[in-house]
Amino acid sequence: MSSDVRVRFAPSPTGMFHVGGARSALFNWAIAQQSGGTFVLRIEDTDANRNRPEWTEGIISALAWIGIHSESSHFEGPRMQSAQEPQHRAAVRGLLAGGRAYHCDCDRQQVIARTGDPNRGYDGHCRDRGLAEGLVRFRTPDEGATVVQDEIRGRVEFPNAAMEDFGIARSDGSPLFILANVVDDIEMGITQVVRGDEHLSNTPKQQLLWEALGAAPPVWAHVPVIVNEKRQKLSKRRDKVALEDYQAEGYLADAMVNYLMLLGWAPSGDREILPWDEMVAEFRLEDVNTSPAFFDVKKLRAINGEYIRALPLERFIEQSEPYLDPAWDRKVFAQLAELAQTRVGVLSELHDLLDFAFLDEPVFDEQSWNKGMKEPAAELLAATEEAYREAPWTAEELKSRLEEVGARFGLKLGKAQAPVRVAATGRTVGLPLFESLEVLGRERTLARIAAARARLTS
Repeated sequence: MSSDVRVRFAPSPTGMFHVGGARSALFNWAIAQQSGGTFVLRIEDTDANRNRPEWTEGIISALAWIGIHSESSHFEGPRMQSAQEPQHRAAVRGLLAGGRAYHCDCDRQQVIARTGDPNRGYDGHCRDRGLAEGLVRFRTPDEGATVVQDEIRGRVEFPNAAMEDFGIARSDGSPLFILANVVDDIEMGITQVVRGDEHLSNTPKQQLLWEALGAAPPVWAHVPVIVNEKRQKLSKRRDKVALEDYQAEGYLADAMVNYLMLLGWAPSGDREILPWDEMVAEFRLEDVNTSPAFFDVKKLRAINGEYIRALPLERFIEQSEPYLDPAWDRKVFAQLAELAQTRVGVLSELHDLLDFAFLDEPVFDEQSWNKGMKEPAAELLAATEEAYREAPWTAEELKSRLEEVGARFGLKLGKAQAPVRVAATGRTVGLPLFESLEVLGRERTLARIAAARARLTS
């Protein structure tokens, strides 16, 4: 590929940025960087109901989060589709003048009355009526097939006889999306169109428009649909699909980028976690799978956890800041940060994992209490309280003392530490226990053990 490569990402403002759109944007971004080409961001803003500046800013912000931004020499935009309307109208006039389009005044009921088939498309009734106004339709070929050569799906044929004369402009002259999309691509010099396969059915129509407007069609590539665990296409009404929601939950941008690139494509050597530069170097459209890609949230969380653990500690502390209670002592958090970094899958988990260290008393999870405070919990807590009273306050010594206490009750450390963990933190799972107790301090630890013991014996 050469530096003449121009790809585009053309979202419509909707108030949220779909993870499927993010995947398509990243595939295009990889192509632009790999080829030394250009990624064009075009906002398809001709729908007045969706033309809200804050939604457009949301698209730009979401792209920037995953590393696609105007600071790169590969980035161009945003270009607004609405600014192209004069070119859209000129294209319609040209198609009408050249006999490739015509006006139509039929409504749907008239078409059904003529064909007797409510499922049949437009029947071409107005093709030769010579009307001067009405919906503008493109005249599709009657015979043969339109062949789409797709980089991912190969050769796809669409019989022309099955393709109705489709609308390209409203009766007031304003362009319909299918025409505006093609005119914009031609005007902006787009050489490759990489998008979701839900657009494949429109591709023969767009290819005919490219050819009718005197331009060579771009390289087409339709990436596989993304599905949920039930193998249903991701839906914003049913599934968590907004990129912003994952960002707010505490997924790291690099982890999200890595995971999205794996939806339909895989690098060599059975690797799954690798830096962006290596993905760019390896990515090829012909290697993209045609099968639906499963959006596996558990796998995403696991990858995110790997990225969290790979952060330098100072960077982890910095990234954690938005998820911490403003009232928490940041010096105490810094003492716990290295422990927390080994345990969280997403940064929003930090609050529940760490709150025990900042509260006067732990908040007991009743399920954890019932699980952890089984016999002989009261006696074991009393013995632990005594063993800890004069112990050197280090994690190693606290662990050793509890092992000794557990042995007196015939318990291994895993069983012995359960009631101590619940007494100190309120939960049966959390950070490494003895390091947590070291940070919590002798006075607070002993007070919590005593309080739990009192609750057991009351």
